[in-house]
Amino acid sequence: MAFPFPFSAIVGQAEMKLAILIAATDPTVGGVLVFGDRGTGKSTAVRALAALLPKMRVVAGCPYGCDPASASPGCEACRALKADAHGQRIAKTALVPVPVVDLPLGATEDRVVGALDLERALSQGVKAFEPGLLARANRGFLYVDEVNLLEDHLVDLLIDVAASGENVVEREGLSVRHPARFVLVGSGNPEEGELRPQLLDRFGLSLEVKTPEDLPSRIEVVRRRDAFERGPEAFTEAWRKEDERVRKRIVKARALLPSVVVPDATLENAARLCMLLGTDGLRGELTLMRAARALAALDGDELVADVHLKKVAAPALRHRLRRSPLDDSGSTVRVDRAVAELFGE
Repeated sequence: MAFPFPFSAIVGQAEMKLAILIAATDPTVGGVLVFGDRGTGKSTAVRALAALLPKMRVVAGCPYGCDPASASPGCEACRALKADAHGQRIAKTALVPVPVVDLPLGATEDRVVGALDLERALSQGVKAFEPGLLARANRGFLYVDEVNLLEDHLVDLLIDVAASGENVVEREGLSVRHPARFVLVGSGNPEEGELRPQLLDRFGLSLEVKTPEDLPSRIEVVRRRDAFERGPEAFTEAWRKEDERVRKRIVKARALLPSVVVPDATLENAARLCMLLGTDGLRGELTLMRAARALAALDGDELVADVHLKKVAAPALRHRLRRSPLDDSGSTVRVDRAVAELFGE
């Protein structure tokens, strides 16, 4: 049995861990993009998410993990299971782990979107759909390591599906439409190339991860990693209680989220901040509001305040800024400067 590195055992990287918790609390925030140096725990943090998330309830037997509590009819595979002649839901349900699916850089389009099930076609003469990675990732997380190296045709595909929440397959005599709502998580090294603007805009939060510069942190990272590799089961058990606390925090935040209120004054400050930075469109305000609300829920607060807004401003806005030829400051510096100006710090 493979053991992921415990989420709670990751040293430092507070902003990255917070962004992942925000996305786990409210998937409508959008995806999470983690850019930074090699060996800084980017993929480790994402893979640790799988073991951290509370299980989700699905329609038993549905290949897409449709939500039995959803008001929508769901996919074709589970519609017949969800209701009898009187419209009462009779489908069996099951608790399953939230999917965290890897999308390899070399994946074919058929593997990503799904294709004709050749085995059934040859043995039974039946045209059947074999779901792909997008189907497996529904209601979960789709992780792309080195996302900036992803082939253009897959980037276009991800943009379309991320926008619609649906995967449509029309090929080999098949016509299939199924739900594909997932949180897109990407990681990469900026030295290996930039991300296409269209895909960059689809990520709700963007993070800059750096190698720890203080000696104690570096030593602790090496010590914990070595302990994990020498005895993964014992190390995971040692951090089990800490991970359980984080899991309970997510569960409580999800329950509180619908009742969290965003006051008009806070919403106005979010809009002022985006105007000050000159962000394009209104996606910046929406992401800023959703992220601040999820953070408030994680903190157990029923009211979103400026303190929440300030904490998520950089990850929500740093990738939405236009490049200014008159200002060579980094995007994080520009956001911090605008926050200080707006809130008089």
